[in-house]
Amino acid sequence: MFYIIGLGLGDCKDITVKGLEIIKKCDRVYLEAYTSILTCGTQALEEFYGRKLIVADRDLVEQGADDILEGAKTSDIALLVVGDPFGATTHTDLVLRAEENGIEVRVVHNASILNAVGCCGLQLYSYGETVSIPYWMDGWEPDSFYDKIASNFRNKVHTLCLLDIKVKEPTLESLVKKKKEYMPPKFMSVSEAAQQLLQIIKKRKEAQVELEINEDNLAIGLARVGSDTQKIVACSLIEMATVDLGGPLHSLIIVGPILHPLEEDYLRKFKL
Repeated sequence: MFYIIGLGLGDCKDITVKGLEIIKKCDRVYLEAYTSILTCGTQALEEFYGRKLIVADRDLVEQGADDILEGAKTSDIALLVVGDPFGATTHTDLVLRAEENGIEVRVVHNASILNAVGCCGLQLYSYGETVSIPYWMDGWEPDSFYDKIASNFRNKVHTLCLLDIKVKEPTLESLVKKKKEYMPPKFMSVSEAAQQLLQIIKKRKEAQVELEINEDNLAIGLARVGSDTQKIVACSLIEMATVDLGGPLHSLIIVGPILHPLEEDYLRKFKL
């Protein structure tokens, strides 16, 4: 059997009972370590689970899927994923690969940011398309995520923005040299995401483009959702550009034009 097990969002104790029982019986257990992170480290997970974990980076998960699945027809192999197993398309691909190879697959679900975001008080069925905001680099500054946010706003719904993380990313120099060297890990903050949005707004204003989203729109910043150090702040987009919510992981919400009275009441406790 090949298991994909969600770990939830907080720390090592967020694993489900079912997931923990499976981990203890598996022959090999991999920890996917690049699409998200927990607030505790690998050592804390190993101590709580009572077994050694194999850390699976991007190269192993995306290019070494056969190595992960090796032996899963005759033994139990597990891949541990922060949040819910289907929070990233990479894991969907792994399931398809396993099934194509005649390997039975079982998924153990857990909380993800897609449902835990309800902690800010906005109703989950009032969200539109989820948007990813990538880090800009010199000469590469895509702005299509703004258009998706604007489309949601026109449809009178909120937008959850998932912010970029860089873990074991090869440097540009190493790609040219064909010798793997990696950039230090970095995690986009709500202030960095807001600053990129504000730059897009500024450019479009200068080009006299009509804007649905501007610097005064209400935004919500969330940090470390599901952990004991969770933080939530509601303020204008321009104020969000200076907000410090501490360490990762962060998420940003651009609030839609219409709020239910219950949403308004709940948001008051998070306003600057």
